[in-house]
Amino acid sequence: MQTLGTQYQPSQWEVEEEPKNYSLTEEAQEILLALWIVLLLAFLMLRWEMAYIALPVLWAFFIAAFFFRPSLDVEVERLIPHNRFLEGQTVEVVLKIRARERIVSLKVVDELPPELELVEGFNWKVLSLRPGEERELRYKIRVRRGIHEFNWVYLAYRDPFRFFRIEKRIEHYTEIVGVPRIEDVPTPYSTKGTKVTVGPLPSPRVGEGVEFHAVREYQPGDPLKIINWKATARTGRVMANEYESERKVDVIFIVDASIKGKVVLDYTVRAAASLMLNAMNDGTSFGMVLAEAVPLWVRIDYGKRHFFKCIDFLSTARPDKNNMISYQVEHLIRSRFPPRAQLVYLSPLVTEESREALRIMSSYGYNVVVISPNPYTAVEPQSQEEELALRLLSLQRKATLKKMRAYGIIVDWDVRKSLKTAIAEVFKA
Repeated sequence: MQTLGTQYQPSQWEVEEEPKNYSLTEEAQEILLALWIVLLLAFLMLRWEMAYIALPVLWAFFIAAFFFRPSLDVEVERLIPHNRFLEGQTVEVVLKIRARERIVSLKVVDELPPELELVEGFNWKVLSLRPGEERELRYKIRVRRGIHEFNWVYLAYRDPFRFFRIEKRIEHYTEIVGVPRIEDVPTPYSTKGTKVTVGPLPSPRVGEGVEFHAVREYQPGDPLKIINWKATARTGRVMANEYESERKVDVIFIVDASIKGKVVLDYTVRAAASLMLNAMNDGTSFGMVLAEAVPLWVRIDYGKRHFFKCIDFLSTARPDKNNMISYQVEHLIRSRFPPRAQLVYLSPLVTEESREALRIMSSYGYNVVVISPNPYTAVEPQSQEEELALRLLSLQRKATLKKMRAYGIIVDWDVRKSLKTAIAEVFKA
């Protein structure tokens, strides 16, 4: 999927500032303590000439306080090429700093969202600025899936004597979205349960099409070209040919975001995005259920705008602690799902709740294809004990999936392989 835009789109200069924090440095506190001890000794020993030792230091404090104490009158601007990136993509961030006063030594820190990885350069820099001068801070990050918010720029100043410290945080908001990676995959679902919209996928409905289905008695309103004259002569009744029409299916993608499947949640989201792209390219209308703590239902539609809308929601998917997917699915089946939809269920099937959801889908008569990323293939064992434990868990999973195949077609996806390969292994026939 292409990221949007090619030109730099600068954020606005208007920012909100937190109050400045003025304080003494640790060095200044130590010096003042030493001066206090010297003055105390001078008083106790009546050696007033010792007090003259403090004068140069006090003079330095005076100079630092009145000549090297800026107000940190600084503007910042964060530049990022656009706001959507594929997960794993490397992005350069440019922070422009413009000063309205002379600042001898200014430390600038662009506070990163915790999910982003710094891969090149540094997100901080120490600068010396003249009035009106503009400098840049450049670094590169690696984007992860999700919404990432830059909120603050931290400024810190110390005078040349290192007596005073001035700190200020500038609120400066920028948002980027990491969208899931997408791969080319085959269509893994059957074409049963269709609607009457013409499309590229064959369905078992009869009508005007290209694949011969059966011979039946001619009915008023049928076109004359489908009359089978040989069958008419043989039976003595007007007979007509039936053909399988080419229709497209309504597909609903159900994404299980259970926290117990957290290790493969990114794989689940990528699979959903890839299958949605496949549906969009085939002209198939589709909807989506994102089973989080608050379930998200995206109604059935088609086209690029609908596809990108679903991708945006998938980008924000987070692990769900509540795990109420069976209840959510049954409620939507009764209230939202069309009766002849093809369901694609994306779940690691590691919880009883997720397996119950599959049983419910089947009990309502839906054809279900399950894309199930295997969580045990996403873990690299660190010892022989862990390797043995993973083998036992994998055997238990195989036994469980064997029972669940009574409710739908299950693609047991070893995430070390591509999704395309996993689907091909099941649908090779």
